Amino acid sequence: MNWNRWYSFRSYVRSSLWVVPFIALLLYVVAIRLVYIFEYWAPWMDVWPWGVAGTQRMLETIITMTLTFVVFTFGSLLVAIQVAGGQLTPRIIATTLLRDNAIRFTVGLFIFTLLFATGALSRLDATVPHGVSAIAGLLGFLSIAAFLYLIDYAARLLRPVSIIVSVGESGHAVIEDVYPEPVRSDYSHDAAAPFAGLPDKIVYHLTNPAVVVAVNMTALVALAERTDLIIELVPRVGDFVGTGEALFRLYGQNPPPEKRLRALVALGPERTLEQDLTFAFRIIADIGIKALSKAINDPTTAVLAIDQLQRLLCFVGGRHLLGDEIRGKSGKLRLIRRTPNWEDFVQLTFSEIRLYGAENFQIARRLRAMIEYSSQVLPDDRRPALLAELDILNRTLERIYVFPEDLRLARTPDSQGLGGSARETSQVTPD
Repeated sequence: MNWNRWYSFRSYVRSSLWVVPFIALLLYVVAIRLVYIFEYWAPWMDVWPWGVAGTQRMLETIITMTLTFVVFTFGSLLVAIQVAGGQLTPRIIATTLLRDNAIRFTVGLFIFTLLFATGALSRLDATVPHGVSAIAGLLGFLSIAAFLYLIDYAARLLRPVSIIVSVGESGHAVIEDVYPEPVRSDYSHDAAAPFAGLPDKIVYHLTNPAVVVAVNMTALVALAERTDLIIELVPRVGDFVGTGEALFRLYGQNPPPEKRLRALVALGPERTLEQDLTFAFRIIADIGIKALSKAINDPTTAVLAIDQLQRLLCFVGGRHLLGDEIRGKSGKLRLIRRTPNWEDFVQLTFSEIRLYGAENFQIARRLRAMIEYSSQVLPDDRRPALLAELDILNRTLERIYVFPEDLRLARTPDSQGLGGSARETSQVTPD
């Protein structure tokens, strides 16, 4: 299986609710046979309190109960997911909710218990298998406990703060994976001119339009080393690629087969969090923007989104950001791919939320507090982009607030939005 197909298959399995219940079905086929085999070997004590009729009613109750759990769980969960997606952002459905293992394994337990009780009931005869009945009863008890836990868990999971924190955790993990090294104090930007030249060959995307969700960078560099090429990946991870658009530009006289190159790029219908560095910022910003819409008017949720944006921005600002060029072991340029720079992260964090929320005191004060905090904890070379955002915020507030008292209130940095600070002036001013 090619790398892109394996990656797409793995992503599909991780975001599908039916996979774990299907595995539970396969486990049942094996488990029910093993239990009946060991029933005659294991030294079960003759302590089962019910006869055939009582055991039959217990198994029927477990079947009815678990079937109800499954129907209720799937029905209510699908409705809840759609409501949460509509209130926050549809991007959370595939990236967060459908990947939650607690939900998937709980439904798997319901399916396994349902099948096990059905299998035990169908094999019930004049004698009661004590071990099988005890296991079925234990599974029924666990299903009740799991159902009660799932109700509480789902209620907590679907809160805005839980969704935002979950996306923030995923974004934090992606940043740490792509940018493993912290920023160095002696680091200076490479002032060398970017590579320029006419490609010897262009590889086009020939299938249906899709989004670039992941790229096997290591394999591309290794392939370029073996063929003595410079490979330029035209789209960035997260970009939409239409049919007939350029996917690679090759510089060299020994190009590999096009099929081999295409196999190192995974495509999908929408962006994912695995390698897309800015997608977590995008999701959280979307949640904040929707909360600031006139129809919802929920600035406190937007403040929760800004909290996570601050966390991600400070984390990525403290990492050593990679350039667009990757060199092989020989030191020669081998791969060119486009990655977001520091200004991209800053603009994605501030621009839209400032545009839609500056007229709200909570948002104006929270944005200023984020700029102030980030300027204090990040290296000096990160400050110019932050101070530029502070200058734009100041000019925006001057245009919005007519009364000087309101303007002074909006200019006060507050990590809680409103009510968490008594300071009247910011400690960070643009140069």
